[in-house]
Amino acid sequence: MKKRSLLAAAATAAVAVVVLAGCSGSGSAGTANGDKVSLSFWSWAPGTDKIVAKWNASHPDIQVKHTDAGGGDASAAKLLTATRAGNAPDLAAVEYTTLPSLIVAGVPIDLTDRLSSATKKAYTKGTLQQVTFDGHVYALPQDVGPMALVYRSDLLEQYGIPVPTTWQEFGEAAAKVKAADPSATLASLPPDQTGFFAGVAAQAGSKWWSTKNGKWSVGIADEQSLQVADFFQGLADKGYISTDPILTPEWNADVNSGKVLSWPSALWAPGVLSGVAPDTIGKWSMAPLPQWKAGDSAVAYQGGSSVIVTKDSKHVEAAAEFAQWLNASKTGADQLLTVSNSYPAAISGQEEAKGSTPPALMPQQKDFYQVAAKISADTIPVTWGPDYNVANTAFSDALSKAIQDHTSWRAAFQSVQDTVVADMEKSGFKVSSR
Repeated sequence: MKKRSLLAAAATAAVAVVVLAGCSGSGSAGTANGDKVSLSFWSWAPGTDKIVAKWNASHPDIQVKHTDAGGGDASAAKLLTATRAGNAPDLAAVEYTTLPSLIVAGVPIDLTDRLSSATKKAYTKGTLQQVTFDGHVYALPQDVGPMALVYRSDLLEQYGIPVPTTWQEFGEAAAKVKAADPSATLASLPPDQTGFFAGVAAQAGSKWWSTKNGKWSVGIADEQSLQVADFFQGLADKGYISTDPILTPEWNADVNSGKVLSWPSALWAPGVLSGVAPDTIGKWSMAPLPQWKAGDSAVAYQGGSSVIVTKDSKHVEAAAEFAQWLNASKTGADQLLTVSNSYPAAISGQEEAKGSTPPALMPQQKDFYQVAAKISADTIPVTWGPDYNVANTAFSDALSKAIQDHTSWRAAFQSVQDTVVADMEKSGFKVSSR
């Protein structure tokens, strides 16, 4: 099989496009000859049509047509199919987990030299790294999910358990919850939560994927990740945490009845919990995710999406201008917050969020968005690989089997590493293990 690197594939996508140096003028991009530009934009985010209408009202020479193409794997598959047929939209929303595979397939263009200095400064370093591969920027971050701990503040107070600030304290809190109520658990961390384990491994210093000079490194079984595996297996083996599935009718019922006391996840969790556990509204709070080392503050992302400009766009400059307005400008970021109810990736949007009312789940926590902004200021990326889907399936399968057979989680992580490396090598990538 012909060897193919990330940059080689991306370079193919970037051929014959005009370099854009700073896109800031209203209606300036792609309209030098006076022609009006029409752009197509695929996005599943709620309220995108209203945000697009706001752009269209102030940019008569660059009109955007929004299409809800759905989210998740289905959206990425549709985008890849459209690209192969030569009729992809000008712009598309893409989840961070699927971005690398689309880069390899040559779907997005390299935006590095097309971003204004203001755009590059609109994000924290960790946020921009989410869409940067081998030094090249392929998308603009739109919304992010900094990891956080959402917990039943009333029950922890009732049991006299402090809110854990380290994972060691989290384990101690889990033991105390079980002692106070044997039918309850502090949290359930099931094997299909690849994003969670990747996030806490990154927090420990691991990089599950990285790329440099066209060569990939895979670190799913590096020492930091293996220590993470050992830690959480220790809690599960003692019965201090559950590994049962989440977001099932059973889990929802346990959350609603106070038998699950926390959800280590991300800032989007309150919106989910208010829907599945309405009886508990007003009993939850949010705090920074526990740390591996006391005094540390960095957390990874779990979830979120970005916007790409595709290689099929005939109006690259105009598309890049709209993408920057939507995601990196104060106006666009504010719209994402107030209309889409997303947590904006741009610093300006997060600052604006500080004045927002807290989520419905925790109306009493008036400083929710102040805490959120503090968490977001010190984030580290989880760099996903081009075969994330293979890794996601392999991780869930290997860890499920380890839990069922009472075997080593450490060995399960190593098995996933071996599967991912073998798959990437089979696909023609240059790969090394860490």
